[in-house]
Amino acid sequence: MKIEINATTRKTQGTGASRRLRKAGRVPGVVYGSGEAVMIDMDHNELYYKLRAESFHASVLTLNLDGKPESVQLRAFVNHPFRQQVQHVDFQRVDLSHKIHIKVPLHFINEDIAPAVKLGGGKISHVMIDVDVTCLPADLPAFIEVDLGGLEMGHSVHLQDLKLPKGVELASHGTHTGEAVVATVHVPRGAVEAASAEAEAAK
Repeated sequence: MKIEINATTRKTQGTGASRRLRKAGRVPGVVYGSGEAVMIDMDHNELYYKLRAESFHASVLTLNLDGKPESVQLRAFVNHPFRQQVQHVDFQRVDLSHKIHIKVPLHFINEDIAPAVKLGGGKISHVMIDVDVTCLPADLPAFIEVDLGGLEMGHSVHLQDLKLPKGVELASHGTHTGEAVVATVHVPRGAVEAASAEAEAAK
């Protein structure tokens, strides 16, 4: 899915210039990487609503800068402490022939039919909501699916259990990356207390 956003080259810099842009409904930003950094500004409402989409944060975007398309990744953005206002945004250029490092969201499925939930009365906790991967831009998935249908009491899903799309690898963060827990199951406190009460009553 191609995601586009528009921007124009920003000719003024400094705190005062950025404040005037925000009052005019624009967001100051920068595009950097593989070349000279370029100061930009963009329509606040367009950016604000794009940022609400999960895919905008985990995709290679097409930035139409002064009408010329560039492939970029969203790298950072700053929100106002209490207003619904984006104050600054950073993009990094992407070379489509080189691998990128990016966070991809996790989508959990079949939680309601997992034996731990259906038979054991357990509750599944999502320890991670996204995962760091490396891949070519063309192989970047919108999300990675985590099937919890076989999860039993006392078990967890680890990074090494994930089924990654072709061309996608986990970003290495040391020798124990694969052992990191993605989702685990526990018995709610109320259920434990109820079971203890029943055991006491049966004595």
